[in-house]
Amino acid sequence: MKTRLKGIDKYSLWRALSVIIGIAVNLLLSYLTKVLDLPFYLDTAGTIFTASMGGMFTGIMTAVATNVLCSIFDPYSLYYTLISVLIAVFTALFFRKNKFSRPVFIPLYILIISLTGGILGTLFQWALLGGPQFKDVAEISALISGDATGTLYFFTSLLVITGLNIVDKGVSAGLAFLALRLIPKEKQRAVMNSRWKQKPLTEEEIERVNHRAREGAHSLRKRTTVMLAVTAFALAIVLSWISVMLSYETTKDEYRESAMKSAEFTASLINPYLIDNYLRNGRSAPGYEKIEDTMYKIRENSPGVVYLYVVTVEDDGCRFVFDLNAEDGTEAFQPGEFSPFEAAFEKDIPALKSGQEIEPIESNDSFGWLLTAYYPVRNAHGETVCYAGADASMSYVSGFTSQYLLRVLLIFSGFFILIMSYGLWVSGYFIVYPAGSMAAAVESFIEGGDDQDTLDDNVRKIRALDIHTGDEIETLYNAVCRMASDTAEQMRGIRHYAEATAQMQNGLIVTMADMVESRDSDTGAHVQKTAAYVRIILEGLKRKGYYAGKITPKYMADVESSAPLHDVGKINVPDAVLNKPGKLDEKEFEIMKTHTTAGREIMEKAISTVKGGSYLKEARNMAGYHHERWDGKGYPEGLHGEVIPLSARIMAVADVFDALTSPRVYKPAFPLEKALEIITDGSGTQFDPKVVEVFLESLPEVKMVLKKYNKT
Repeated sequence: MKTRLKGIDKYSLWRALSVIIGIAVNLLLSYLTKVLDLPFYLDTAGTIFTASMGGMFTGIMTAVATNVLCSIFDPYSLYYTLISVLIAVFTALFFRKNKFSRPVFIPLYILIISLTGGILGTLFQWALLGGPQFKDVAEISALISGDATGTLYFFTSLLVITGLNIVDKGVSAGLAFLALRLIPKEKQRAVMNSRWKQKPLTEEEIERVNHRAREGAHSLRKRTTVMLAVTAFALAIVLSWISVMLSYETTKDEYRESAMKSAEFTASLINPYLIDNYLRNGRSAPGYEKIEDTMYKIRENSPGVVYLYVVTVEDDGCRFVFDLNAEDGTEAFQPGEFSPFEAAFEKDIPALKSGQEIEPIESNDSFGWLLTAYYPVRNAHGETVCYAGADASMSYVSGFTSQYLLRVLLIFSGFFILIMSYGLWVSGYFIVYPAGSMAAAVESFIEGGDDQDTLDDNVRKIRALDIHTGDEIETLYNAVCRMASDTAEQMRGIRHYAEATAQMQNGLIVTMADMVESRDSDTGAHVQKTAAYVRIILEGLKRKGYYAGKITPKYMADVESSAPLHDVGKINVPDAVLNKPGKLDEKEFEIMKTHTTAGREIMEKAISTVKGGSYLKEARNMAGYHHERWDGKGYPEGLHGEVIPLSARIMAVADVFDALTSPRVYKPAFPLEKALEIITDGSGTQFDPKVVEVFLESLPEVKMVLKKYNKT
């Protein structure tokens, strides 16, 4: 039994402590690599340790907590949570399969987690940063590939990062394994088993439970897994979508505000009375270049703004007063140059021509996906003479949103596995394994039949499950324990009653047989010997596999217990015939033959009187047909072969053999060899050959019966 402190298993506390220690070790090592500016992380040593000590969920929890806390001093750590989680999963699987007991698997394990960290780490870095995270890695990769761009540079960085991961994960695994060697195996096993809410199952037992779960089309494990997967996936998708949409709207609002402020600030620079001069003389106009320089500074400090300009509005387009060269090198419109309105502006042209303020316009045309804000430049009379325009690129918003979505998915991927593992851990150890263990134990209890020792052993096995989930499963388990125990005790009581009843039945049978035997002057111990021979023959038939469909434990018991009644019909035979010292004449023999039909009738009446007396059916068969012959020349009905009831065929050999080896008033006992010769000669004519065969093969047991009852 587990040691529990105030209801809590102390090894569960140790498992929780191992998580805290694992996280602390990860944080310390990771912080040291950050301070020393090393191209390593060393943030998985504690994860490997806890996954080895407490199992998969413990390792995953350590991995996620580590990456969340490491993000305090390394913002990119959070995006690598999936890698740490996968390392915890691989570690737990290797320990569960006991792979580390063979040294050859340790390099394989390090290679697997290194490739996981190297390949995924490279992909994540390129997706997030466009290249390696560490400067040294980027320089080495560029030096090897001969260039800092292109496919070759990517694969070179992949090899360099994977190589560094082999060192990183090798050191981490080495530290974890060293720590594990300091902890006794018994303590490690106790901590690992503390996750169980019952007696820990072996790998074979776990596989049997899982196999039973896989067999069911709608098993509890499948339903739980699907439910958790769908819930966690849906939660991740919904939260990611909401987060991305909020980010998109927030960024879009920020760019709209930036464009409007830029347009307003630019409008404040323009002297409305110099517009004609600017259009006519361009950059040679006084103050033009100063305003242009200021506009460049405004654009540089306005997030998302790519185009900044001043235009006058005409009937079919606008004429540029100021325009800046685009950052991508596109030449600006020259002062006085005309440009027609894009389709997106058609509905706002009347308002622009009348000098009104308009809401920002979103368009996707020849200039790209833009959000345009116009601000009027008015003279002293309030008349709009031109507009300052600012275009914020929505492509920047889209690119930012895509990058944001990638980061959200990377973060959620680790938490998704954490949620899944927690759900599977709870469902597995609190529901699936306890329910599966109970189901297997109850099935074993049912299949155990009515054998008392088997029932008692199965009750002990059920109690040994020690399910302590603290919920309805434990309540159900306790009910199953009580039911199994009560059933076993009830069966014990029924068995005692049945044994008493059987003893009474046997006593009545023996009493009836003694009543008959007491009238026969020379059949001493006949019923005891024939019953013993019947038992020997039954065991021989069972051993040889003959009549396997017939020879059951119940059948054997019924035949053996009923054997003493085979001559019960002699109760109706007159003493003069029954005890005649000489050979019977024909008339007397006909009277003697009636003991078979009389015995059958007596037994049939007993069967109809005694409810549930099915055991007497074989007594009826033996009483009525033990003088039938295999060749059909017997009496009373001349049955032949297997038409004769098997119990009667068995009794035929036992009865004749005892008659041959016992003294009678009309003859002495035959020698054993002569009796066996007569039995052998009767095989296939008088007797069932299989019955004779097993009887002759059991001579040692037969001789013991003869020695016991034939004292002379």
